[in-house]
Amino acid sequence: MNTAEQPANGSDRILVLAGGLSGAAGVALSAAAAHLGGAFVGTAASFLIMHAPVFLAVGLLGASRILRTGSFVLLVGLVLFSGDLLARDFVGSRLFPMSAPIGGTLLIGGWLVIAASALMRPRP
Repeated sequence: MNTAEQPANGSDRILVLAGGLSGAAGVALSAAAAHLGGAFVGTAASFLIMHAPVFLAVGLLGASRILRTGSFVLLVGLVLFSGDLLARDFVGSRLFPMSAPIGGTLLIGGWLVIAASALMRPRP
């Protein structure tokens, strides 16, 4: 990868890292769900896989600040939502009360911020 293809700054690198880890965890958890079962593992795996391309795209494109902000809101929501579901199956308890609903709300909010970024005027 030459320097023109590398993420531009620290937040972009974090998003690319999050995309790679999210995709890898989603694939691994999909296999775990297929072989071990678990009521919530498959759902967490699906959410991880479906959000991985967002993090990669925003991180690699060097997107606007509002688009990056929406992506980080998605990331926090994904960690809370999927983390709570996985804790229920693997640990037998929740991360903390309301962690999945808070995570889900952040996921919705993150997508709305991403949608709103399309309405913002680019800086000259």
